Amino acid sequence: MIEKRDAYVKKLKDRIDDWNAQIDKLSAKVDQTDAKVRAEYRRRLEDARKKRRELEDKIAALQQAGEGAWEALKQGIENSWEQLKAGLSKAKSEFEGRESKGREEK
Repeated sequence: MIEKRDAYVKKLKDRIDDWNAQIDKLSAKVDQTDAKVRAEYRRRLEDARKKRRELEDKIAALQQAGEGAWEALKQGIENSWEQLKAGLSKAKSEFEGRESKGREEK
């Protein structure tokens, strides 16, 4: 059971690493936009970072949990993961849509 939990934790940490890279990439793009857009998307990125930190805290708790408790924590982590994923995907999609619209107007 511990091996299963450790494999799950590794998978989650790999996902977080991927999302960190995506947040950094989007952040660099946002920094190149006008001030109004930049402020709006910086708030969204900060929200994504906050959710990521909360998820990292839950993963730490999962690693410390006993064998019986980790399955219960797993569901909470999956819910947090989906919220982070949805929020970042929405921000990325909206930003890219706004970015391509701006190119079309030029």
